[in-house]
Amino acid sequence: MRPMSYGQGGPQSQWDPWKRNSEQPWTSGATDPTPDWAALAEASESRNKRRRLLLIGGGVLATLGVGTAVAMAVVSANGSDEASGRPSSLPATADLPSASATPSFAPTSAPPPLDPKEFVSSKAKDSAPNGPDIMFPGRQLTMGSAVYKKAAKADTTNCVTAVQGTLPKVLTDNNCTRLMRVTYVKDGVAVTVGVAVFDTEAQALKAKGQADKSSIVKALTGTDAKSFCAGAICRSTTNSYGRYAYFTITGFTAGKDVTTKDTQVFAAGDGLAEFTFQQIRRRGETQASAAANQ
Repeated sequence: MRPMSYGQGGPQSQWDPWKRNSEQPWTSGATDPTPDWAALAEASESRNKRRRLLLIGGGVLATLGVGTAVAMAVVSANGSDEASGRPSSLPATADLPSASATPSFAPTSAPPPLDPKEFVSSKAKDSAPNGPDIMFPGRQLTMGSAVYKKAAKADTTNCVTAVQGTLPKVLTDNNCTRLMRVTYVKDGVAVTVGVAVFDTEAQALKAKGQADKSSIVKALTGTDAKSFCAGAICRSTTNSYGRYAYFTITGFTAGKDVTTKDTQVFAAGDGLAEFTFQQIRRRGETQASAAANQ
């Protein structure tokens, strides 16, 4: 914009097109306050440009405002209600199901498991079939790396005929009802297991307690054990489980005496005694399982 002067003399004063006429710097003594129309036109054109710029800028700000509102609405829809102040479509906390609404069930207790030993402790419960082939099945017995061949078996209700020494009296006094025997052989060692059956566990326990070193089950001979423990020193054991008392006698098929150094004899006798115990216990487990599933 170029400067304008009004009248003669005195300092030049610039006329400001943005001020009212009463506020313009008129020079003192001026007689002709006619404005510079060219300058006014130029000022008007400049003013129009600024207005257009203001309108464009306002449109941009309005657009940004709409974008911000949309963004806030999106955040509010997926975030907390406090960000936008708008109500949420989610139910209020009071409307949500609480932990107390979870279905509850009355405490129950499963029946105690049946004790397998009870089923081999009395004649009343021990009702499953029995016999030498059931107690000692198969033609041979494998225990670890040892394989024992079954050489003979026997079964009698006259218990005293299958035992010797002090054992006949022990079995008679406690009412033995059955005595099963089986013989196994391995590498020149023979083992006879005798299982005495009573009506109750108390009778079996009493028989075990009354047995002594002279309470011996008779060695049962067979094809591979023609004669053993007949006058020779052999090793014997006694034990019981439930209503069963079981005895072992172990020796050499060649008829020689057993000494404490003959570890194979001890291993064979102990192994067969353990197997007998496991078989009696398994018998109880089978009957307990069948009773539980009825």
